[in-house]
Amino acid sequence: MQASLTLAIGLASAVVTGLVACRTADSKSEASATSVPSARVAVAQRGDIAHVLTLAGQFQPYQVVDVHPKVSGYMKRINVDIGDVVHQGETLAVLEVPELKAELEQSEFQLKQSQEEIARAQQEIKRTEALNSALHAESQRLQQAAATRPGLIAQQELDDAQAKDLSSQAQIDSAKSAMAAAQQHAAAARSENERVQALENYTTVTAPIAGVVIWRYADTGALIQGGTNSNDQALPIVRLSQSSLLRLRVPVPEDDIKFVHLGDLLHVRVDAINRSFTGKIVRFTRSVNFETRTMETEVDVENNNLSIAPGMYANTALGLGDAKNVVTIPVESIVLNAQEQNTVYVLDSNNRVHIRAVQVGLEGSKLAAIVGGVDPGDRVLIGGQEKYQENEEVSPLLTPEPASETVQESGGMIDMKAEDAQQGAGGAS
Repeated sequence: MQASLTLAIGLASAVVTGLVACRTADSKSEASATSVPSARVAVAQRGDIAHVLTLAGQFQPYQVVDVHPKVSGYMKRINVDIGDVVHQGETLAVLEVPELKAELEQSEFQLKQSQEEIARAQQEIKRTEALNSALHAESQRLQQAAATRPGLIAQQELDDAQAKDLSSQAQIDSAKSAMAAAQQHAAAARSENERVQALENYTTVTAPIAGVVIWRYADTGALIQGGTNSNDQALPIVRLSQSSLLRLRVPVPEDDIKFVHLGDLLHVRVDAINRSFTGKIVRFTRSVNFETRTMETEVDVENNNLSIAPGMYANTALGLGDAKNVVTIPVESIVLNAQEQNTVYVLDSNNRVHIRAVQVGLEGSKLAAIVGGVDPGDRVLIGGQEKYQENEEVSPLLTPEPASETVQESGGMIDMKAEDAQQGAGGAS
């Protein structure tokens, strides 16, 4: 009985000793776990970072022309109205100027008279040349006969023949002078006729460009003033808009002007007609508006089917900068040290911290591109880096992060739905 009691006491002691040993081991394990701090980490990845500026733009005609007549007159016929599509050189209107017809008839009569004067002068030259030829031949014959047989022909007769020869030569010169005067008169008459004819032609008003008639100012029978005086406030006949080619004008904020270059692509969305396309920047003012602090930037847009009406709005996206296929990490993982160098806390395979200097490229709002210092797959600490030391062991808590980011900077957008709703509310009130 005593032996059984001793055995039971021994077994109990062994059990107690084992329990104490287990509790001691668990306590040591918990103490070791609590001594390793945890840290949020992200994995460096390859991706893209882009900055995009969204702007509201407006379409304008490539050019607008007010069509004035060159002469004043009564509107005899007008062939177009607002909304009509016209081609270059097409007749828009015809004026009636009665006094101009009289001037044209007079100029034509004077031109005909001058041409007849030229014809008479030509005939006179031919007559005097023929007369001179005969008189000169007669004088030569008398001179030869007198030389052959002296005294045969009286000297008076020889002198008369020579005088007639010289006189006929003078008549030729006079006829040629009359011919020159007639040609001058004809040139003046021709110039006057061309001038009046040009004015007569101006009574037919043609389209200087191909476009759309966006306004009409005159009707049949109205007195139209000629647009020859810059100080004259006379109304045009019609206003033409070249709408087959449009200017998309976009105001770029002052801070983003440095990113604008000729040839840059601009993504355009026209909500009114549910159309999207990409255009190129072809010109900008290189000047900042003092009131809006923006620079007007233009994109030429083909509009051959006239689906886009001048005055429509467009929402545009302009790329300000991008970095493609680069190593990206969260912006929170970058720390500026005392030497003002960008550093990153990187974990090795044993979860120990190593501080590395890095070269930072393009930054977004959440991600940054790393040019050097970090490779894809490296784990970097996110936030609270001041709590960790070089070569310190941590317990990583992996935080999933995107590999790419597009930063949207708004310079103003057009919300067509909001405008429609506002107009609807205004109509209801």
